[in-house]
Amino acid sequence: MEVIKLTDRNIQEEHICCAISDKKSVNGYQKKKDWLKTEFKNGYTFKKLDVRGKVFIEYVPIENSWLPLDGRNFMVINCFWVSGQFKGQGNGKILLQQCMNDANGMDGIIAISSDKKRPFMTDPKFLKYQGFEIIDEAPPYFKLWGLKTNPAATFPRIKESAKVGACPDKEGITAYYSNTCPFTEYYTNQLLREYAKKKGIPLTINHINSMADGHRMPIPWIINSVFYKGELVTLEMKTERHLDRLV
Repeated sequence: MEVIKLTDRNIQEEHICCAISDKKSVNGYQKKKDWLKTEFKNGYTFKKLDVRGKVFIEYVPIENSWLPLDGRNFMVINCFWVSGQFKGQGNGKILLQQCMNDANGMDGIIAISSDKKRPFMTDPKFLKYQGFEIIDEAPPYFKLWGLKTNPAATFPRIKESAKVGACPDKEGITAYYSNTCPFTEYYTNQLLREYAKKKGIPLTINHINSMADGHRMPIPWIINSVFYKGELVTLEMKTERHLDRLV
């Protein structure tokens, strides 16, 4: 199967894997494409296999990453997904090798994941199997995984400000989201608003709209996160069942 790299020239014709046929997320899908077109200028890379499915990897030099990380000369995996019928066929290794090829001359690759497989995060078992190790941690369960190609290099770290594990707003529901994912626009701005209104709970939504916004996060995650009275509830889009346990 062919590996396709998205560019300014082909992004309108090519799908971006997520939300391909999800009519609810049409607006978010276009916003993700618009975000990609802007970030391509900053060295952001989106590569996928030439199939109709979720088989893709996204990465960027740490100097231009929106994640709250300190370090230099490492490549940061932003999103990495192989799903459905395409799993277990070596496709993950093919995509990771693309990232390693583009990181040639750099000191290594890093990725934020967790203590176990969680939605929208790279599978930590896969990272470990490929030689990555845990190089830093942040509460409540975030792990920074790293793979050096230069043994003399110093691994990046999670910013201390992103190791708080809770948000400063202790009233009601607080959500953070970015357009790095096509699902966030609908699930945050529509479903979460409807849920908060139905329950009569104060809601604050913070749109992560720049690298500076991302670097100010209290956790090392920018796609989507929901807090209740300051406590991290979930990174998933469908938050109702998580919130109902606490509210």
